[in-house]
Amino acid sequence: MPDTIETLTAALLDAAIKAGADAADALAVAEASLSIDVRGGRLEQAERAESTEIGLRVLIGRRQACVSASDTRPATLAEMAERAVAMAREAPEDPTVGLADPGQIARELDIAALELADPAPEPEPAMLEEDARRAEAAARAVPGITQIESAGAGYDRQRLFLAATNGFAGGYERTIRSTSCVAICGEGTGMERDWCHEARVYQADLPGPEEIGRIAGERTIERAAPRRPKTGAYPVLFDERVASSLIGHLLSAINGTAIVRGASWARDLMGQAVLPAGLSLIAEPHRPRIAGSRPFDGEGLATARRALVADGVLAGWVLDLGTARKLGLESTANAARGVSSPPSPSSGNVTLTPGTRSRDDLIAEMGTGLLVTSMIGSTINPTTGDYSRGAAGFWVENGQIAWPVNECTIAGSLPDMLRRIVPANDARDHKSHRVPSLLVEGLTLAGD
Repeated sequence: MPDTIETLTAALLDAAIKAGADAADALAVAEASLSIDVRGGRLEQAERAESTEIGLRVLIGRRQACVSASDTRPATLAEMAERAVAMAREAPEDPTVGLADPGQIARELDIAALELADPAPEPEPAMLEEDARRAEAAARAVPGITQIESAGAGYDRQRLFLAATNGFAGGYERTIRSTSCVAICGEGTGMERDWCHEARVYQADLPGPEEIGRIAGERTIERAAPRRPKTGAYPVLFDERVASSLIGHLLSAINGTAIVRGASWARDLMGQAVLPAGLSLIAEPHRPRIAGSRPFDGEGLATARRALVADGVLAGWVLDLGTARKLGLESTANAARGVSSPPSPSSGNVTLTPGTRSRDDLIAEMGTGLLVTSMIGSTINPTTGDYSRGAAGFWVENGQIAWPVNECTIAGSLPDMLRRIVPANDARDHKSHRVPSLLVEGLTLAGD
């Protein structure tokens, strides 16, 4: 009988106990991916990869160790367990290490309701190649496009199974189908580029390749002949394409690892305002057909919808069992892990309260300022929240887009920026971080 990821995890746990572990958990991930790239209407690269990765974490008292492998032979499983136990015996003690109590683990999971895996057949390579060709042709057809840097299509199917000696055992499958295109306009030092990339859990939900290519081409043409803005203080509108980065910085600040280390500007802000009144940030791990959805976390705890920020006020951290124990709290079921590492806290799907006005409405209201469509580099002090990032986009004058902007720097205080955001109503529902365009007043721009 061939090994399955379920039988592999069971065998790893048996091997760990035989090797002398007090407790253990095991993760197995089987993945198959296919990617196709074209250039100039010709196939440039075709790649298919299939793998099965296994990971084992063993605990001896309050000591732990992790090992991983891609070899699933029985002898390898036994060697992994013996090595992990030997490593754990030499590891330092950590009083917060340990599996979930049996009463904490997820039970009666309705995984089918999340629709994480498309039941449609895996696309043939010829189908992906045709999508890439069509995206490239559509981008090239946009007047002013001089070349296509890349056009591609891909598919990924992943199955994972987690089991532990505390009684938890569960797994699920997920798929991702994608198409992308990068276009270039201009010549020599006057070249500009932009892109469009779309990915969906279900292939039927993916936009057509012509639309993706057209958007890549049109975005590129809009960036032609950029200028630098005058240095000064201006309102800045973060386009929906990049606005989630601001919320991502907030999620990093409330991550349990940063809070435990004291390396977060939000460490003393529980119960205080971090967003404007009326705005909430909701964790939503059960949204159907979303890449960040999951029925249980990396420690086997059931995930649930909850408020991270409620009516502007910070309401909770992002915790796994270890960081929760260090803080004297309960896990928020946000543990994530790979086969070679222990669990650590990580946020999944989040939704920011949308505004009532469109992006165009906010552009009209901002008068003179910057619309940011791409970010370059990052200098953010996680302890103080000092914010500085390179940006490109469009200069706005008299409430209208005037000309493209390149090579400027935005600076400010991230905590102050977040407390002043004004959301639009253009968040896209298929995104794991469902965040609309965000207007922030009074940021410093360094240009000419």
